Amino acid sequence: MGHMFSPTKAAPARVTGCTVFRLRKLTRRVTQHYDACLAPIGLRVTQFSLLSILLHNPPPTMLALAGRMEMDRTTLTRNLKPLVAARFVETVVGDDARTRVVAVTAKGRAAWNEARPLWRRAQNEVNAALGIDVVSDLHQILDASLERFVAHAALVPLD
Repeated sequence: MGHMFSPTKAAPARVTGCTVFRLRKLTRRVTQHYDACLAPIGLRVTQFSLLSILLHNPPPTMLALAGRMEMDRTTLTRNLKPLVAARFVETVVGDDARTRVVAVTAKGRAAWNEARPLWRRAQNEVNAALGIDVVSDLHQILDASLERFVAHAALVPLD
Protein backbone atom coordinates (compact mmCIF):
# COMPACT_ATOMS: atom_id res chain seq x y z
CA MET A 1 0.00 0.00 0.00
CA GLY A 2 1.50 3.39 -1.05
CA HIS A 3 2.07 6.21 1.34
CA MET A 4 0.22 9.48 1.10
CA PHE A 5 3.50 11.33 0.46
CA SER A 6 5.02 8.93 -2.05
CA PRO A 7 8.27 10.27 -3.53
CA THR A 8 7.48 8.47 -6.79
CA LYS A 9 4.20 10.35 -7.23
CA ALA A 10 4.27 12.53 -10.31
CA ALA A 11 4.45 16.23 -9.52
CA PRO A 12 1.51 18.33 -10.65
CA ALA A 13 2.10 20.66 -13.58
CA ARG A 14 1.10 23.59 -11.38
CA VAL A 15 0.72 24.11 -7.64
CA THR A 16 -2.19 26.23 -6.51
CA GLY A 17 -2.90 27.79 -3.15
CA CYS A 18 -0.66 29.22 -0.48
CA THR A 19 1.98 26.93 1.02
CA VAL A 20 2.48 29.00 4.16
CA PHE A 21 -1.26 29.08 4.86
CA ARG A 22 -1.42 25.29 4.67
CA LEU A 23 1.67 24.86 6.85
CA ARG A 24 0.41 27.35 9.44
CA LYS A 25 -3.02 25.68 9.65
CA LEU A 26 -1.42 22.31 10.36
CA THR A 27 1.17 23.84 12.69
CA ARG A 28 -1.49 25.66 14.71
CA ARG A 29 -3.56 22.50 15.11
CA VAL A 30 -0.59 20.31 16.07
CA THR A 31 0.81 22.99 18.41
CA GLN A 32 -2.56 23.30 20.16
CA HIS A 33 -2.55 19.54 20.71
CA TYR A 34 0.97 19.43 22.18
CA ASP A 35 0.31 22.54 24.30
CA ALA A 36 -2.86 20.97 25.72
CA CYS A 37 -0.96 17.79 26.62
CA LEU A 38 1.88 19.77 28.27
CA ALA A 39 -0.44 22.21 30.09
CA PRO A 40 -0.40 20.27 33.42
CA ILE A 41 3.34 21.00 33.68
CA GLY A 42 2.93 24.63 32.62
CA LEU A 43 5.10 24.31 29.52
CA ARG A 44 4.31 25.06 25.92
CA VAL A 45 5.71 22.83 23.19
CA THR A 46 8.19 25.50 22.04
CA GLN A 47 9.56 25.70 25.59
CA PHE A 48 9.74 21.91 25.82
CA SER A 49 11.63 21.85 22.50
CA LEU A 50 14.07 24.48 23.73
CA LEU A 51 14.73 22.48 26.90
CA SER A 52 15.20 19.32 24.82
CA ILE A 53 17.76 20.95 22.55
CA LEU A 54 19.59 22.45 25.51
CA LEU A 55 19.69 19.14 27.39
CA HIS A 56 21.02 17.16 24.45
CA ASN A 57 23.72 19.57 23.31
CA PRO A 58 26.49 21.45 25.04
CA PRO A 59 25.27 24.83 26.28
CA PRO A 60 25.00 26.83 23.05
CA THR A 61 25.40 30.52 22.46
CA MET A 62 22.22 32.49 21.81
CA LEU A 63 23.17 32.73 18.13
CA ALA A 64 23.78 28.98 17.80
CA LEU A 65 20.53 28.17 19.60
CA ALA A 66 18.58 30.57 17.39
CA GLY A 67 20.03 28.83 14.33
CA ARG A 68 19.20 25.39 15.68
CA MET A 69 15.60 26.46 16.36
CA GLU A 70 15.32 28.28 12.99
CA MET A 71 14.37 31.46 14.89
CA ASP A 72 15.73 34.95 14.83
CA ARG A 73 17.37 36.10 18.07
CA THR A 74 14.45 38.35 19.03
CA THR A 75 11.98 35.45 18.81
CA LEU A 76 14.38 33.20 20.72
CA THR A 77 14.73 35.80 23.49
CA ARG A 78 10.93 36.08 23.73
CA ASN A 79 10.62 32.27 23.95
CA LEU A 80 13.36 32.00 26.57
CA LYS A 81 11.87 34.65 28.89
CA PRO A 82 9.32 32.35 30.58
CA LEU A 83 11.99 29.65 30.99
CA VAL A 84 14.38 32.14 32.60
CA ALA A 85 11.57 33.52 34.80
CA ALA A 86 10.73 29.96 35.95
CA ARG A 87 14.46 29.37 36.53
CA PHE A 88 14.46 26.44 34.10
CA VAL A 89 17.34 27.99 32.12
CA GLU A 90 19.98 30.58 32.76
CA THR A 91 22.08 32.70 30.47
CA VAL A 92 25.69 33.25 31.40
CA VAL A 93 28.65 34.98 29.80
CA GLY A 94 30.34 32.73 27.25
CA ASP A 95 34.00 32.39 26.32
CA ASP A 96 34.19 36.13 25.76
CA ALA A 97 32.17 38.98 27.21
CA ARG A 98 30.22 39.46 23.96
CA THR A 99 28.59 36.01 23.92
CA ARG A 100 25.80 34.63 26.07
CA VAL A 101 25.43 30.89 26.66
CA VAL A 102 22.12 29.25 27.57
CA ALA A 103 22.10 26.32 30.01
CA VAL A 104 19.38 24.24 31.66
CA THR A 105 19.20 24.40 35.46
CA ALA A 106 18.43 21.44 37.74
CA LYS A 107 14.88 22.79 38.04
CA GLY A 108 14.61 22.87 34.25
CA ARG A 109 15.87 19.29 33.94
CA ALA A 110 13.26 18.18 36.51
CA ALA A 111 10.49 20.00 34.60
CA TRP A 112 11.62 18.42 31.32
CA ASN A 113 11.67 14.95 32.91
CA GLU A 114 8.15 15.52 34.20
CA ALA A 115 6.95 16.82 30.82
CA ARG A 116 8.54 14.07 28.70
CA PRO A 117 5.76 11.47 29.21
CA LEU A 118 3.16 14.12 28.37
CA TRP A 119 5.06 15.02 25.21
CA ARG A 120 5.31 11.30 24.34
CA ARG A 121 1.53 10.97 24.76
CA ALA A 122 1.01 13.94 22.42
CA GLN A 123 3.38 12.42 19.85
CA ASN A 124 1.70 9.01 20.07
CA GLU A 125 -1.70 10.63 19.54
CA VAL A 126 -0.41 12.48 16.47
CA ASN A 127 1.03 9.20 15.17
CA ALA A 128 -2.33 7.50 15.71
CA ALA A 129 -4.36 10.31 14.14
CA LEU A 130 -2.21 10.63 11.01
CA GLY A 131 -0.83 7.11 10.78
CA ILE A 132 2.81 6.24 11.41
CA ASP A 133 3.59 5.97 7.68
CA VAL A 134 2.23 9.47 7.04
CA VAL A 135 4.13 10.90 10.02
CA SER A 136 7.35 9.28 8.81
CA ASP A 137 6.82 10.62 5.28
CA LEU A 138 5.89 14.03 6.65
CA HIS A 139 9.09 14.19 8.72
CA GLN A 140 11.16 13.29 5.65
CA ILE A 141 9.41 15.90 3.49
CA LEU A 142 9.71 18.61 6.13
CA ASP A 143 13.41 17.89 6.79
CA ALA A 144 14.23 17.82 3.07
CA SER A 145 12.16 20.95 2.45
CA LEU A 146 13.90 22.87 5.22
CA GLU A 147 17.29 21.79 3.89
CA ARG A 148 16.37 22.99 0.38
CA PHE A 149 14.86 26.22 1.67
CA VAL A 150 17.97 27.08 3.72
CA ALA A 151 20.29 26.17 0.83
CA HIS A 152 18.44 28.38 -1.65
CA ALA A 153 20.74 31.37 -2.09
CA ALA A 154 18.01 33.88 -2.98
CA LEU A 155 16.13 33.48 0.31
CA VAL A 156 16.66 35.89 3.15
CA PRO A 157 18.49 34.25 6.10
CA LEU A 158 17.44 34.65 9.72
CA ASP A 159 19.24 37.62 11.32
